[in-house]
Amino acid sequence: MFKKRLNTKVVIMLVALVVFTVGVTGLVNAMSSGPVKKADTKNNVVNKQPKYVFLFIGDGMASSQRQLGEYLLRAKTGDPNNDLTMNKFPVAGMNTTYAANTLVTDSAAAGTALATGNKTNKGMIGQLPDGTAVKTLIEAARDQGLATGVISNMRLTHATPASFLAHNESRYNPNQIAEDIAASNVDFLAGGGYRYFVPQDSELGSKRKDDKNLVNVFKDKGYKTFVNNSEGFRNYEPQAGDKVFAPLTYSHLPYELDRNPEKLPSLAEITRKGIDTLAKRENGFVMMVEGGRIDYAGHANGPATVARDILAFDEAITEAYEFYKKHPNETLIVVTGDHETGGLGLGFKNDYFLNIDELLPIKASIDSIPYEGNREETFAYIKNEFGLTNLTAKERAQIEKGMDLADAGKKPVDYM
Repeated sequence: MFKKRLNTKVVIMLVALVVFTVGVTGLVNAMSSGPVKKADTKNNVVNKQPKYVFLFIGDGMASSQRQLGEYLLRAKTGDPNNDLTMNKFPVAGMNTTYAANTLVTDSAAAGTALATGNKTNKGMIGQLPDGTAVKTLIEAARDQGLATGVISNMRLTHATPASFLAHNESRYNPNQIAEDIAASNVDFLAGGGYRYFVPQDSELGSKRKDDKNLVNVFKDKGYKTFVNNSEGFRNYEPQAGDKVFAPLTYSHLPYELDRNPEKLPSLAEITRKGIDTLAKRENGFVMMVEGGRIDYAGHANGPATVARDILAFDEAITEAYEFYKKHPNETLIVVTGDHETGGLGLGFKNDYFLNIDELLPIKASIDSIPYEGNREETFAYIKNEFGLTNLTAKERAQIEKGMDLADAGKKPVDYM
């Protein structure tokens, strides 16, 4: 099915993927072949076959996350009319995100729907509920001779990128998923999570339980490899025909609030490098880019962290938009979320008031809070990094309760 559709109408497939996406609604935007008039939107979408296709997935991103990011952008710049790039696109729609076996999806079922056009059960990667493997958009593009790329600021074995690269009964089999990725022959792979690609005794650290060195598999296929090597990745100048494997971190890349720009590239930088690499191929390309840290920030209920990662995601979209402006008649950009995370609400208190300026002083995510027994040092960090200069006695007591748990050697449950 997908092989035939890619050969005739790439856009039809992508529109189908948007329609069949897999529990909350999300906002989908598209940019293709110049401004699209409402009266002929359908004809433009169906009849144009792009040479360059971008699919951007904001994990955990729905309309409220996008709106919060846009409000923060306006507060930062002082321009009340400053819009996110993704919010300027001429075509927009809503999608529902339920999985085959539940109204509330996860990133595996949602990613599989986006990658294949098929709903599946929660946790399944590139398979139908009965375990049948289904061809992904990236595989179909590759088989038709297009260059392909998958980029994420999560581990490459994580649910969304894995859904485009692998086939497995469970998202929680990352070592098996890594082997599928090594066999995928995708031209540009960049993100985090080298721990599943290096052998168990690697000095870099590993999560494998065997001696398989999947990095060598990539090297043997002629890939340029950048394992834990952001400097080399940044200095790399793509040549025609290059293939790239760049797991830049042990696990996920950090939240944008916590990222040290001197040490790690942004999602936009990685996207630009992917474009520069794949654009040297004559037949065009299909690229999926995930802004995955939006989801984790939603799980942590961190509004500033969500908003900053929305802005980082939008900067990556802007890289594609700049490419589109050079190739306006050959480029399709689709932006969507796979589901909403965190139940983000804006201005729902009794006074119906939203003060975005309170997010501006926040310089770090909640994950960055250090505590090694010195309570006053930690409170000073909270004051300086989060701008919380007026904690109430109740709020301070809640934080100290967490410190009590840490002192007792108890760890919070990690649901992610």
